[in-house]
Amino acid sequence: MNSQLVLSYFDEITKIPRESGHEEQIVEYLRDFAAKHSLEYKTDSAKNVLIVKPAAVGYENCPALVLQSHTDMVCEKNEGCSHNFATDPIKYEIEDGWLIAKETTLGADCGIGMAAQLAVLSDKTPSGRVECLFTASEETGMDGAFGLESGFFEGKTLINLDSEDEGELFVGCAGGIDTTVVFDYELQAPVAAAKFFSLKVFNGVGGHSGDDINKERANAVQLLARFLYSELDRLYLVEMNGGNKRNAIAREASCKIAYTAEPEQLQQAWSKFASELAAEYAVTEPNLSFAIEEAEPSQTMTQAATRSIVTALYAAPHGVLKMSSDIAGLVETSTNLASVKMIDNQQVRVGTSQRSSVISARNAAALKVEASFLLSGAKVSHEGEYPGWKPNMNSKILALCTEVYKSCFGQEAAVKAIHAGLECGLFLEKFPDLDMISFGPTLRGVHAPGEKLDLKSLDKFVKFLDEVIKAYFVA
Repeated sequence: MNSQLVLSYFDEITKIPRESGHEEQIVEYLRDFAAKHSLEYKTDSAKNVLIVKPAAVGYENCPALVLQSHTDMVCEKNEGCSHNFATDPIKYEIEDGWLIAKETTLGADCGIGMAAQLAVLSDKTPSGRVECLFTASEETGMDGAFGLESGFFEGKTLINLDSEDEGELFVGCAGGIDTTVVFDYELQAPVAAAKFFSLKVFNGVGGHSGDDINKERANAVQLLARFLYSELDRLYLVEMNGGNKRNAIAREASCKIAYTAEPEQLQQAWSKFASELAAEYAVTEPNLSFAIEEAEPSQTMTQAATRSIVTALYAAPHGVLKMSSDIAGLVETSTNLASVKMIDNQQVRVGTSQRSSVISARNAAALKVEASFLLSGAKVSHEGEYPGWKPNMNSKILALCTEVYKSCFGQEAAVKAIHAGLECGLFLEKFPDLDMISFGPTLRGVHAPGEKLDLKSLDKFVKFLDEVIKAYFVA
């Protein structure tokens, strides 16, 4: 097995639509792959796929090894990009040693893990039984992992291929929960003598709401709410939209308002706001942009609704809530103000997510978000709860991987937990005897346009995975 083979499979995967919840075509591709290579496979009602490479002669008594990735990807694109995720192949290029999609997400999360599994399955090197598990809709609720039935695979050792930092072995992850907020509002006739404007904050870096939440990146939804709050006595909200996926930091947000003071006052306030934020985020958000333009008159929300929505969005917690006391540099608990969307029936819907490696802290964070929005009269619900993965430092696969990594590269791998959510926590609930680890090549900008894969790290990842498989079946 080599990295060029992995890249060739990844190239095939980039041509297949696989947005969360719409993985029918990638499931069909996996079935066709199994049939082409005369491999046993099966699917279940949750759209999970298992493809099995049988044990070679002499390896029949070796315990099976499970390799796991997820089939879906986060579909984000820059404003103005015409890419259609339902039909178009992902466009990528190689630049300075990185494989990058500049206008969209790349889907290396977790497409490169899938490609590595396919390379293992097609490799002719004799080994024991390898079970490649491909789970569905991980990015939007871990639906496949939730729906996985007992007995779907045989192995008691699992390698998750959904990590994003080469040279790091992950043995724990955060659990999460989604909190949804709904505001009802009434419309009124256009405010007399008001002028209408559209405001926009855009070109934020965005990123993964777990892995990047501590990197001081701008949340466009909250920044726009910050400006609206500063002018609250002089405006009525018409509409507001921003952000997208629960697991992505909001890169852009826009609104339409009716402004009751002199237009020059709004222009001056907006210009000052843009200048201040450019200075505040000069290091982490060099391309953060701001726009204002006149808009057509229309009905507005009432002043009470405007005040409730804007105040709640600005006051809502966002970012790191607590760092771990056990592992230096690890975020323990966080919350992401992910999106605000207008709903047709005079509603505004706000999407948020909370993560923590401590269940009680995760639940407390969700209640804190709930409380902040209840104060403004919103309706709040919680869904999509999933468990964390508690580290097992006595893990046999961890011991094997640390030994193999040092043998391959002459240095120790870092052993860590991650603030992002992995399916391992759910696997452990369903299969309590599983011994698990997670690793992968280096990815950056995951869940945002500009997502990229470090090709040198891919070479090391592929070599490491290959050697771990060899060592596992002779250990």
